[in-house]
Amino acid sequence: MSIWKSSAAFGGMTMISRVLGFVRDMLLARVFGASASMDAFFVVFKIPNFLRRLFAEGAFQQAFVPVLSEYRETSTREELKRYVDYMFGTLAAIVAVVVALGLAGAPLLVMLFAPGFTDDPAQLELAETMLMITFPYLLFISLTAFVASSLNAFGRFAMPALAPIWLNLSLIAATLVAAPFFDEPVMALAWGVFVAGILQLFFLLPFLARLGLLPRPRLGRHPGVRKTLRLMLPAMFGASVTQINLLIDTILASLLVAGSVSWLYYSDRLVELPLGVFGVAIGTVILPALSRAFARGSDEDYNRTVNGALRLTLLIGVPAMAGLIGLSVPILATLFEYGAFSPTDTQMVSMAMTAYALGLPAFLLIKIFAPGFFARQDTVTPVRIAVISVGANLVFKALLVVPWIFWLGGDLAHVGLALTTVMAAWVNALLLGWTLRRRGVWRIEPGTRRFIGHITLAALAMAGLLLWLSPAAEVWTGWAWLERLGAVLGLIMLGVAVFVAAAAALGQTPRRLVSVVAFDRLVPPERQ
Repeated sequence: MSIWKSSAAFGGMTMISRVLGFVRDMLLARVFGASASMDAFFVVFKIPNFLRRLFAEGAFQQAFVPVLSEYRETSTREELKRYVDYMFGTLAAIVAVVVALGLAGAPLLVMLFAPGFTDDPAQLELAETMLMITFPYLLFISLTAFVASSLNAFGRFAMPALAPIWLNLSLIAATLVAAPFFDEPVMALAWGVFVAGILQLFFLLPFLARLGLLPRPRLGRHPGVRKTLRLMLPAMFGASVTQINLLIDTILASLLVAGSVSWLYYSDRLVELPLGVFGVAIGTVILPALSRAFARGSDEDYNRTVNGALRLTLLIGVPAMAGLIGLSVPILATLFEYGAFSPTDTQMVSMAMTAYALGLPAFLLIKIFAPGFFARQDTVTPVRIAVISVGANLVFKALLVVPWIFWLGGDLAHVGLALTTVMAAWVNALLLGWTLRRRGVWRIEPGTRRFIGHITLAALAMAGLLLWLSPAAEVWTGWAWLERLGAVLGLIMLGVAVFVAAAAALGQTPRRLVSVVAFDRLVPPERQ
């Protein structure tokens, strides 16, 4: 299956999950709003999700897939199955210990991740209770990531991308059905997270069984497991640097006015749509391809894959950034401004969303450049760059956000948190790309810089037009939901048309743009 088709399959299934996720978030906003109890839930939900990035989707996937690909290329089927059994058992044991420690230290975790909750004993107690319910989700979702990574290594991308629908369905059911039966309705969401972890794992296991790789958990010494863990330890930090920066935002937001955590959550969710659908899809698909190219010693295939993924990523990311900035208020008013979600919430989320959108290309580039190191079984270099990025994030916040809070007040400080996280993401992405080039691993093909300049100018034209045509916020809220939806969709289609026309006027014709989409069969720009 070609890289483009694999990316399309992964992205298509992810889009289904993301759309359902927006339905979920619309319901959460309508029923619970941006309240202190929702701040507590979002923090509690972020804790196992953050650790999931360390033990599962981030570090584990980046270390496991290259080793599994190596076994697939060089070992017998029996040796491959033995590695899968021992790796599954080892991962389950490690995460089970982490879950036990997390349950024992739930109050400390809440105070660590949200120190501002100590000022509100009721909010702190609610968060601690919900964390006791949601923390076992870490075990189930980590094992789900193991199964998904195994399927990805064998070119099965669609079902792993579809699995998160069970989280969305579970939270929708908790909101609509279970919440009225709880004294504290938001408590139903915690149980929804717990159930979702079980559903996702058992949804994917049958697909792994069809490959003959259904794991029989084993513990003991195994060379492949030792190699994976050796690669995983530094990757636990390097692959999760974006999440660490976002986590810092959550910690600091808990110290701000009530609702700040929720405002950052909703803005991040919208920026996560193109990142999750396209960036994660391309990054997930190219990791096995790059790993196999490295195992074969094919530098040409390796370099062509990175360059093609770069062009495709920017072709999606740059106009998506412009669209999110140009349509921030219309999108938020259409999706969320109902019931408990107020016009003030829309305004606050819009500003944070604009700040996060400026970093969308950087977030996407990290998804491309980081696998370039992991595929070569180099997890140390991304860690060094991650340390620099996190350090830069803290410096940016100390220089920009802290003075903002003390001199201008805390009402808009969440925007500064988002903006400094974006600045740190750009530091991370640029250093990753520069290091790949300096080592001679990646060479920028002729015409790429011109391509980036053209699509950036086209995206600016698109953003300017959308900002000019979009009605004021109070006009949007005066319309019914279908009127808002129709207007947003119309503006999106107009924006795409303007982008394509402006790009064509600059020399990036639709035919060339299509050739970028099919990047695994791409003719280098200098020969077009």
